[in-house]
Amino acid sequence: MTRIIETEADILEGCAWLVQAEPRFEPALAATGTPPLRRRAGGFGALLHTICAQQLSVAAADSVWRKLCAAGADDPLILGAMSEEDLRGCGLSRPKVRYARALIEAGIDYDALVSLPEDEAIAALTSVKGIGVWTAEIYLMFSIGRADVFAPGDLALQESARLIFDLTTRPDEKDLRSMSLDWSPWRGVAARLMWAYYRHAKNREGISE
Repeated sequence: MTRIIETEADILEGCAWLVQAEPRFEPALAATGTPPLRRRAGGFGALLHTICAQQLSVAAADSVWRKLCAAGADDPLILGAMSEEDLRGCGLSRPKVRYARALIEAGIDYDALVSLPEDEAIAALTSVKGIGVWTAEIYLMFSIGRADVFAPGDLALQESARLIFDLTTRPDEKDLRSMSLDWSPWRGVAARLMWAYYRHAKNREGISE
């Protein structure tokens, strides 16, 4: 059965397991404290939010999202009626306007994603234009709460891994994915801890709320 992170108690359980399995997580946890739950509502708006955050700084992504919400564009019916000019005015690039429209047309069964195996859920999401593996993994982690999903393509996680594990270079996506297998079944909590450590070490957010 897929473990779902619902409360801070789940985060605490995951952290306790991680520091036993990998002692190098313990200093990171001591520095950051318990990482945040970071749960979001699921559905169209949550996935659109993640698409907006692609390749943007946290501040820029939050600015675009606030403008979209103010325009009501987190509702697919309203977004579908908006012109490209209107959406560009909210800060979406032309490609992301296309991705947003593709998301409307995809007709994703968001409820079914909760129970699908991870690889099938990622395949369903990445079949939509503009949704890559990173976006799918972020959605599964935060909007569904999958406890054992990780996003090794995330640059902040790569840099955090370099710092926590005292690596000479930042691991690439393939290497970090391999590393993360040792943190199963709590890879989602490891990701939260590593983002928290990135914020501690770099004094900036690694991922948008």
